[in-house]
Amino acid sequence: MTRIRDFIEAPRVSNLIMGVIIFNAILLGLETSKTVMAMFGPLILMLDAICLGIFVTELMLKFIAYRFSFFKSGWNIFDFIVVAIALMPSTGGLSVLRALRILRVLRLISVAPQLRRVVEGFVSALPGMGSVFLLMGMMFYIGAVMATKLFGAGCELCTPEQAAQFDEWFGTLGRSLYSLFQIMTLESWSMGIVRPVLEVYPYAWMFFVPFIMVTTFAVVNLLVGLIVNSMQDAHAAEANAATDDYRGEVLQRLTEIEKKLSEK
Repeated sequence: MTRIRDFIEAPRVSNLIMGVIIFNAILLGLETSKTVMAMFGPLILMLDAICLGIFVTELMLKFIAYRFSFFKSGWNIFDFIVVAIALMPSTGGLSVLRALRILRVLRLISVAPQLRRVVEGFVSALPGMGSVFLLMGMMFYIGAVMATKLFGAGCELCTPEQAAQFDEWFGTLGRSLYSLFQIMTLESWSMGIVRPVLEVYPYAWMFFVPFIMVTTFAVVNLLVGLIVNSMQDAHAAEANAATDDYRGEVLQRLTEIEKKLSEK
């Protein structure tokens, strides 16, 4: 078991698996081309099957080495699910699973420590992000109700013609939410939405400018800050763990040296 574990955890094996994942991703991309499949279809499918066989073999060796502790690692469970999807029959109602084979590329995250650290930092930031998302949801809901009342069908101070003019953007609460999301992303927000509204409602800037300032520049940057802080904490924890391991190894060696000296 120890030999299998050492073999699986060896850097050369990890690099090999990483190369197979990248190669398999290229193959899955080539499968989308009808011209390439017409010329090299059987070869590509054979190579894809070989890559899948390598992934299955790797998981089997890991399970033999770690036994049931294999499922104690979230990354192992993730790899197992991704490979299991590829092994399921892709005929009939399950034909959609053929498109999910590209999820095998995500195994690169579990193999590469740098990518794994990014994902772990993102996951650890989720509790804090929940509060920020709640705040953003409140801002969007308030803004959507106000926009519908000010510029859409709910406008009580507008003529029917004015209320119908921006019905596509602010006619309902759902449309207002989507339009405000587009404004928050700064996608064609000025010439596409805000300036046409300003031509009819000159004081509309008093609504749109604060909304952009709060959502785009404040709340979104707060999310980014939480993720960056979590990644830094994950990196610091990993560095501390490595330092503790090195310190323990040094102490063990010193103890062995002291023991040998005392025997002499």
